[in-house]
Amino acid sequence: MRILLVTPPMTQLNTPYPATAYLVGFLRQHAARLDLEPMQADAALELFLALFSRAGITRALAQLRAIPKAKRTAAVGHVVAQGDRYVSTVDTVVRFLQSRDPAVALRIVGRELLPEGPRFAASDPGGDDLAWAFGGLGIADRAKHLASLYIDELADAIRDGVDPRFELARYGEKLASSAATFDPLQAALEGRPSLVDELLDGVTDALVARHRPDVLGLTVPFPGNLLGALRIARRARQLDPKVRVILGGGYVNTELRELADPRVFDYVDFITLDDGEAPLLALIAHLRDPSAPLFRTFVRTAAQTVELVTDPAAHDIPQQSAGTPTYAGLTLDRYVSLFEMLNPMHRLWSDGRWNKLTIAHGCYWKKCAFCDTSLDYIKRYDRTPAGLLVDRIEALVAETGQTGFHFVDEAAPPAGLGAMAEQLLERDLAITWWGNIRFEKAFTPELTQLLARSGCVAVSGGLEVASDRLLGMMNKGVTVEQVARVTRAFTDAGVMVHAYLMYGFPTETAQETIDALERVRQLFAEGCIQSAFWHRFAATVHSPIGAAPGDYGIELVTLRTPKRGRFAKNEVGFTDPTGCDHDNFAEGLRAAVYNYMHGMGIEEDARSWFPGLKLPRSTVKSDLVRAALRRAG
Repeated sequence: MRILLVTPPMTQLNTPYPATAYLVGFLRQHAARLDLEPMQADAALELFLALFSRAGITRALAQLRAIPKAKRTAAVGHVVAQGDRYVSTVDTVVRFLQSRDPAVALRIVGRELLPEGPRFAASDPGGDDLAWAFGGLGIADRAKHLASLYIDELADAIRDGVDPRFELARYGEKLASSAATFDPLQAALEGRPSLVDELLDGVTDALVARHRPDVLGLTVPFPGNLLGALRIARRARQLDPKVRVILGGGYVNTELRELADPRVFDYVDFITLDDGEAPLLALIAHLRDPSAPLFRTFVRTAAQTVELVTDPAAHDIPQQSAGTPTYAGLTLDRYVSLFEMLNPMHRLWSDGRWNKLTIAHGCYWKKCAFCDTSLDYIKRYDRTPAGLLVDRIEALVAETGQTGFHFVDEAAPPAGLGAMAEQLLERDLAITWWGNIRFEKAFTPELTQLLARSGCVAVSGGLEVASDRLLGMMNKGVTVEQVARVTRAFTDAGVMVHAYLMYGFPTETAQETIDALERVRQLFAEGCIQSAFWHRFAATVHSPIGAAPGDYGIELVTLRTPKRGRFAKNEVGFTDPTGCDHDNFAEGLRAAVYNYMHGMGIEEDARSWFPGLKLPRSTVKSDLVRAALRRAG
């Protein structure tokens, strides 16, 4: 049985999304016994390379030129005006971003090779004022940043004038995110195809011809992958009506748990929930013998209803039996590294290729009120033994020749990280790694130094609202002063720290938002964090807040069930009696941390980032963080 696992558009372009690598690695353990041939492909990368090529941009440009001048956005107008230059340079830029033609960096930084439009003006208002970011010798990095802006400008024009659903890291996201009804997705799939659709059909044609799968598995980690997945499924069935199509992944696990609309099964045969290893084994057995039971799998019945079928005797695969991920079949040298934002943590996400591993399944804390703690990917905690984890690290280094690792845990456990670090040092294995943690007191200066010696270069973690009242309310298990001490310990060890920040949490007031920004300002000023990003709070049905909104002082908006049955359900609106309009803070919060990251505006009053708003003065002591660090010392 030939099984092809595919990542649909769009995801990160610099490194493969790990789901297919995990599942192919697992299936390889059973290949001989079950007569399987597991394969994988990245359709997101293939679509990007088809579109961002001389042929693809030529086709896009023809459509952009047909738009009347009065209706062209700034991005479209610029690309049309410079169209010939884009056609002649796009292949060169992509090769450079694939690290295949590094010499062209000298021409890019000369600022004559590439057409420069609105993105360059916003990033570089002084004309060529990037020396503050890259210095006089950072030619390769400066060129990568400029080349990334070039790609962004083409993507802007494609979104504005060719296909409004297309973005570099997502495709059709708005059609899928918390989509109560399947109607918009069906209309997009059955309507007139866009250029992007046509190119994706071509990618699918090539994949089916090359791999000739009996089973096609599509992972949908995010809403911005669903439209691409269904289009691939649709085309694959047209090419080979016998192919059986499976849908799974993070989006499915989160948003389709109450699936009742049978129309999605016009495109796929099975939809699996939660970890894919055990459901896939059950499906393989079921396809060979229909009497064999399925496990956590949606099917369409003969009565045209949706049924979740699960074998009560089945169980998930423990971490130690999941096998070593493999990137076999993926052309790693064709991935594209982008450096769009002058944010050190964002660069780790989008620039360079990382081997992906998980130290533990689930979250060892699993108490945060805003998190999907009722779902398997959070609530079922299962840690990989340190020795086995480092065995897998060694295997991936041997396979890929690359020593960079991103641990993709929800929150990597301190004990697990410490045990891994000791194993790495004991085996004299030199790798570079980073991952997500909780800023908890177990990360002592001694532990952070150990992690740094083992190759840790960065950590990210949730500071969220930076308010002790709200941190307590969300059951985060940390305080601002504790976060200050932990983050400073990482910084002192030479590890970069990124803080996830949140605004608009239930009952949060304008006073608390200003106070939170003041605490963040002090954390930057005292060298505790080097990077941060504000996210707008969203209530989800699988979180403690979604389950008991009254406990958090809010009321959820009642969702109406569509006539044909619910499709997706995750984020839900709510009313907060506090009455604070959190939308007023979005731009100011973003601008503040962007400047703090570059050492600018750190001495400014927190209110200065919100011109036109009358806001209260911060009530936070001006030496709060400094005093907390003194007490720790």
